[in-house]
Amino acid sequence: MRLSLAVCCTLIGTAFAGPAYADVRSDAKAQVDFGINVAQRGLWREAIYRWEKAVQIDPTYAAALNDLAVAYEHEGQLAKAREAYEKALAIDPNNAQIKQNYDLFKEINDRTSAKKETP
Repeated sequence: MRLSLAVCCTLIGTAFAGPAYADVRSDAKAQVDFGINVAQRGLWREAIYRWEKAVQIDPTYAAALNDLAVAYEHEGQLAKAREAYEKALAIDPNNAQIKQNYDLFKEINDRTSAKKETP
């Protein structure tokens, strides 16, 4: 009896987790979409706010982290950009767009850093 109760509770929990996750991702996606809209109009601070909010809602949303990294990079917040790229890649290591953005970021940053270090 206890085993079947445990299985039943697990199944019920799983049934409710799916829609809850979908709602979380939907809420996060709404923030991402809004962020894209304002970034296209040059409102990068608002875009950062929206993408940070999306990541707070769903910390596993790699695309939101990628967008956030791009925005941080645009605003000169390079340490935050690197961290966001690395988190995005940790979540979705095979995402070609995130890899490409991060590789370009590293190439530009490494070259800029090397120039600053050369007397």
